[in-house]
Amino acid sequence: MRLLGRVIASLFVITPLLFTGCKIYSFSGANTEGLKSVSVQYFQNRASLVQPELSQIITEALTRKCQAQTNLKIVVNDVGDSNFEGDITKYQTVTQTISGDARAAVNRFTIAVKVRYTNSFDSKSSYEKVFERFEDYDSNLNLSQVEGTLVAKIVDMLVEDIFNAAFVNW
Repeated sequence: MRLLGRVIASLFVITPLLFTGCKIYSFSGANTEGLKSVSVQYFQNRASLVQPELSQIITEALTRKCQAQTNLKIVVNDVGDSNFEGDITKYQTVTQTISGDARAAVNRFTIAVKVRYTNSFDSKSSYEKVFERFEDYDSNLNLSQVEGTLVAKIVDMLVEDIFNAAFVNW
């Protein structure tokens, strides 16, 4: 019984090392088979309302996500085996619900990003699509009061969606 326990414990240690060592699988679930590098190009802000720092925020957040959850080398100022590029297409707030006295009760803040992802080893994994996320906030608050928090939440969700579409093929 003790021997069986040791064998099972060894398998739990060795199996993940085999997969992560050959860069096929990481603990995040990212499939990077055949890839050695990743690049994230600067996301241009083409939304009708431009938040000056948003391009940098999204670009850096996606780069950090790739660095933290893959074994890929981050390529700067060039194109990697896998490459992200895109545009911020929406940055807006709109009234979502109206209260009984015909005043806005909830506003919805939305950010959308059009992403072009290229996988040079598996073209079927490449994509071009729009990712959109939103957060609602109380209309008694001014956007400037909640903007920083909402941007951080939405960018986290967008980056997760973009990353998963590229590397997590469940």
